[in-house]
Amino acid sequence: PSGDSIGEAAKKLSEASYPFLKEVDWLSDIYIKPIPGAKTKDILQALDKTFVMGSAMDGNALKAAAEAHHKAIGSIDSKGVTSAGDYEAVNAAIGRMVASVPTSKVMDVYNAWAKVVPGEVPNKMISMVNPLDANAAAKAFYEFKDVVKAAQR
Repeated sequence: PSGDSIGEAAKKLSEASYPFLKEVDWLSDIYIKPIPGAKTKDILQALDKTFVMGSAMDGNALKAAAEAHHKAIGSIDSKGVTSAGDYEAVNAAIGRMVASVPTSKVMDVYNAWAKVVPGEVPNKMISMVNPLDANAAAKAFYEFKDVVKAAQR
């Protein structure tokens, strides 16, 4: 719903990070390559934590996020970038999904994936875009995260 704190924060996040989003080479095969050094057991544990969090999410929030993603996929351009409006809707939907679960479940997912993804991965990804835009996106994300956390149940 528009006018809620998560929706307003998603708007700010989206405006600040869309330049970064447009710089990413979404057509690269880097996204289908194995994570360097990742162990199968650790990946499965991270997936398990993700599924556990997903199963605890509010069903309406989950449905709305699926619909937002579906719409966003429909507006992807030739470079793999969705429209700014659909990007904002996806960010808001993700924020609402995350806010519908306890912080402990979110942190379980974060910590599990932190164990899987080595520091070289984000460093590599940042090297592929304008670092100032990447930093602006990260700053906006951290502000968004704070709003979502404040709305969490």
